[in-house]
Amino acid sequence: MADDTPPPVRIPITGELDLHTFPPAEVASLIDEYFQECRKRGLTEVRIIHGKGTGTLRETVHALLRRSPLVASFRLGNETSGGWGATLVRLKAPPG
Repeated sequence: MADDTPPPVRIPITGELDLHTFPPAEVASLIDEYFQECRKRGLTEVRIIHGKGTGTLRETVHALLRRSPLVASFRLGNETSGGWGATLVRLKAPPG
């Protein structure tokens, strides 16, 4: 019997996460896993690109960030970092 499960998507850990290509249902687990990998690599500044659109995805992302124990702070981007189509996140330093 063939397994129709698609292989995992490999995302480069660069400190920038573009959500445009991901289904909304995957955003919560994707952000959490991405943040964990960033912290492992010593990255504490992350830019999440959620787009401008209707603002629904931005609000979803901000709600997730408010609840995340990994997030120290976040704010909307400025004119050079994506404006309100991106959110800049500062992660807490890993323990130790």
